[in-house]
Amino acid sequence: MIDPKKIDIRNKRAGFDFEILERYEAGMVLAGSEIKAIRNGGGSITEAFCYIRDNEVFIKGMNIPEYSHGAYANHEPVHIRKLLLNKREIAKLDKKLREKGLTLIPIRLFMSDRGFAKIEIGLGRGKKQFDKRNTLKQKENQRELDRVMKKYR
Repeated sequence: MIDPKKIDIRNKRAGFDFEILERYEAGMVLAGSEIKAIRNGGGSITEAFCYIRDNEVFIKGMNIPEYSHGAYANHEPVHIRKLLLNKREIAKLDKKLREKGLTLIPIRLFMSDRGFAKIEIGLGRGKKQFDKRNTLKQKENQRELDRVMKKYR
């Protein structure tokens, strides 16, 4: 079993495809076998997305593999899971999502200090092709700068 503090599953596509405007931390409603599978280091949020229905936030497309010792009580790897946010946060998000071009994207899945599985979601706007090229260029320049600075340390 992996140390729960070291579990940090990131959605690398989120920063590349979207400009993140705001970030929120949400809890998740999970079954016992799901939390055990996450603590074993499993899970993927690269193809997941969030939506609001009836003043509740859900995540769809998140993959948590079956727990190896789950037997008959195992869960489905990909299904809709409920996220836990305050009413005010949900109302604020719902209002902003009605604007054109904004969406909710899962950014990272991690374990809190108390051992709860949390997900960081971001309110994002899709990037155009030239924005993506600029992002790659900035990343490359930063990598080169880090390489040069490391040489002189």
